[in-house]
Amino acid sequence: MSTSIMYPPAMRHGHSEDAESDVESESDRYTDMSLDGFAPSIASSKTSIDVSMRSQSPAPSVFSVTSSLRAQAYRQEYGRGLNNYSEVYRLPADDEELDRLDRQHDMFCKAIGKFPPPMPEIMADDEFEVKAVLDLGCGSGSWIMDIAREFPNAGAVAVDLVPMQSTSMPPNCRSEVDDINLGLEHFYGDFNVVHAQLISSGIRDYHALINHIAHVLRPGGLIDITEFPFYFTGIEKKPICPPAGTFEPPWTPLWMSYANRAVRQRGGDADASLHMHQWVRDHPAFEDVVYREFWIPLSPWLKGNDPNSRWWNDIGATMRDDVKAFMKSGRPLLLGNGLTEDFVDQLENNAVAELNEAITPVYVCIQNVYARKKTLIGPGAP
Repeated sequence: MSTSIMYPPAMRHGHSEDAESDVESESDRYTDMSLDGFAPSIASSKTSIDVSMRSQSPAPSVFSVTSSLRAQAYRQEYGRGLNNYSEVYRLPADDEELDRLDRQHDMFCKAIGKFPPPMPEIMADDEFEVKAVLDLGCGSGSWIMDIAREFPNAGAVAVDLVPMQSTSMPPNCRSEVDDINLGLEHFYGDFNVVHAQLISSGIRDYHALINHIAHVLRPGGLIDITEFPFYFTGIEKKPICPPAGTFEPPWTPLWMSYANRAVRQRGGDADASLHMHQWVRDHPAFEDVVYREFWIPLSPWLKGNDPNSRWWNDIGATMRDDVKAFMKSGRPLLLGNGLTEDFVDQLENNAVAELNEAITPVYVCIQNVYARKKTLIGPGAP
C-alpha cells in the first residue's frame, strides 16, 4: 500500500513574484484539464510538500503517520487534540471526534444518501481518463474510503488538517494534509467529483471556495456540498437564535447560538449554507443545479407510531447522540471564545438533559447543493 501524506511547509505564504505570476496565469486557464490519469498533485509555492511513505503492509505505513507525526499535526487544548495548522477550525481531530464522524457518516448515508444521483454516471469507467474524486475536509475519511471501494478504478484524494488514520485505507485512496483556505490551484482540472460536507466553520470564504472547486473540476464534473446554518429550529422550522447573554431554554438551540458566535469570531463562514445554492446557481461554470433540504429531528420527539414517524425517530436518536458528542467536541471552541468553564458545563448539561427527555421539538436543517460543470464553457468561466 502507498500512503501519500502532504504537509504544508512552515513558510507556505512566502513565495517569489515569479511563483505568484505562475499561479495567476494558471488561474486564467479556464479550460485547464488533466489528461494524464491519476497522479499525485504537484507541490508549488502555494501548495503542500508531497511526502510519500510506502510499506509492504498497511499497518506500518499508517502507524508511522499516527505516532511519529502526531506531535506535528496536533496540539492539546482543554483536554482535546486539535489540529496544529488552522486557527479558524477549532473542533478536535482526535480519536473521540473521529469516532463521532464515523457514526455521523452512517446516519447521513441513511438520511440523505451517500452521494447525489448523477455520481455513478460521472464515475463510470471509460477509455478517456482515470476518474478521480476529491474530498475536502475529509474528517475520519469514512466517505472517501467508501467511494474508493465503490469505484476501485478511480483515484480518491482526501484533504484535511490532519492525516487520515485508518489502518484499512484502500490502495486507490490518498491522504493529504493541507489548509484549503490557502487555495486549491494545485488541483485545477484534476477531478471529476469534488465533495465537501460540514466544513464551513473552518472556511474563511466559502464563496471563493466554490470558485476554486469550479476550477478543480473537469468538464462535466460534479460539485457536491453539504452544510448546515449553525442554528437549530423549532417545529415551525424557524430559526431559534437567542441573543448574547441569554441563559434559558430551549437549551440545545442556545448552545448552538454560542457556537455560532464563536465560529464567526474565529473567522469561519457560519452562514455559508444559506447562500451556497445561489453561489453555485449564479456561477457561470455550473449547470443542472439542484438544492435539497433535509429536516432532521435532534431527538426522537415525533409523536405517532406510523412508519414515517418511527423512521425519523430512529434517525433522531442517532442525531441526538451526534449532537451530544458534538457539544463535547465544541468545548475548546466555546472556552477559547471567552466563556467560563462553569458556564459551558451548565449549558451543556442542560442541553443534554433536554435532548434525553426528547420532548422539545427541535430540528436541524441539512442543506445540500450539487451541480455539473458545463462541458462547453464561455469566456469568464473556469
